Amino acid sequence: MMDKQEFKHFRKRLNKTQKQIAQLLGTSIKAIHSYEQGWRSVPVSVERQIYFLISRTKQNKTRTRNCWVIKKCTADQKKKCPAWEFHAGKFCWFINGTICAGEDQRSWREKMKICMECGVLQAVLDEN
Repeated sequence: MMDKQEFKHFRKRLNKTQKQIAQLLGTSIKAIHSYEQGWRSVPVSVERQIYFLISRTKQNKTRTRNCWVIKKCTADQKKKCPAWEFHAGKFCWFINGTICAGEDQRSWREKMKICMECGVLQAVLDEN
C-alpha cells in the first residue's frame, strides 16, 4: 500500500505539481492534499496509475526485461498467465491474475506484496 511519503516522492519524480497530478489522475487537488498529508489512504486505482506513469518515463522504457525471463517461467506457467497472453511482461505488476510465486494473486494488495520484492517492478521504481 502506497503511503503519503511514497506518493509525494513519485509525484515529484514525475515533476508534477499537486494541481498537475490531480488533473493527470482525474481527481481533485483536495484529494491530492489528503494523500500527501496522510488524511486519506491512496486508493488502489491511484497507486496503479502512479506506477504506470513512472514506468513510462524515459529512463524506464528500455531497462525492464519481461517477467517470464526474470522469473524463468516454464511453458506451462506462461500459458496460464495473463502477462504472457497479453504480451505484457514488463507490465505484469499492473495486471491482476498473473501467475506469480506459483499461483494467481486475487487482489491488488496481495499481488503488490509479491511485486514489491520482484525485479520487474523494482526496475520500474528504481531511480538509478
